[in-house]
Amino acid sequence: MNTATDTTHCDDLAKALEAFRDHAPLLERWGTELARRLGSGARLLVAGNGGSAAQAQHLTAELVGRYREDRPPFSALALHADTSSTTAIANDYGVQELFARQTAAHGRPGDVLLLLSTSGASANLLSAAERAHRLGMTVWALTGRSPNPLQLGADDALCVDAPVAATVQELHLVAVHMLCESFDRAVESGAAADAGADGTPAADGKPGVVGRLVGRARTVGRTPPGGPVAPRKGQA
Repeated sequence: MNTATDTTHCDDLAKALEAFRDHAPLLERWGTELARRLGSGARLLVAGNGGSAAQAQHLTAELVGRYREDRPPFSALALHADTSSTTAIANDYGVQELFARQTAAHGRPGDVLLLLSTSGASANLLSAAERAHRLGMTVWALTGRSPNPLQLGADDALCVDAPVAATVQELHLVAVHMLCESFDRAVESGAAADAGADGTPAADGKPGVVGRLVGRARTVGRTPPGGPVAPRKGQA
């Protein structure tokens, strides 16, 4: 009986990870920009099919909930997660309109649409990217090997150089976590909202939206100076 362990999957992942490291500056830039936009009232829309849908929902959960440390929630929607809407749209308009119609409903100028696809060729994602651009949104893409249609249809793209879809999805999860780390650093520093779109400080010197949110989060549950002390459990 052959008892040898097949480590091909691990070997493929390790090889792809080495090249993936070069994308760290892009993910840092995305995280900082996303913190600036969401902190100023914009929202993130995310979409994918199959395993990529799971990755999309993973990202929105980290932003609405938290990644590591406690911080304010931010607006992020996984477009596939509303099953009633997705099934109704697919039934009435066709699968190709699945994400485009939701993008038209929820997207606004200045929002970000992040699309995940191992092939970079999903028709419903390409339609969503086109609709987002018409609305004045920014489109980012996480895909497999370049070149691919979604990469070309996005404003910016991270293309994983791996031959197997499973490896691409695994590195998309790494990208999601690195994006969250960058996002949280920008939120914590407050620099993302305190600076203007060109990176210059706000003219009035006052904290931006993210700065105010972080300040509020740090004081949640704390007694204000000179305020009454809440009774301990068991005390009247």
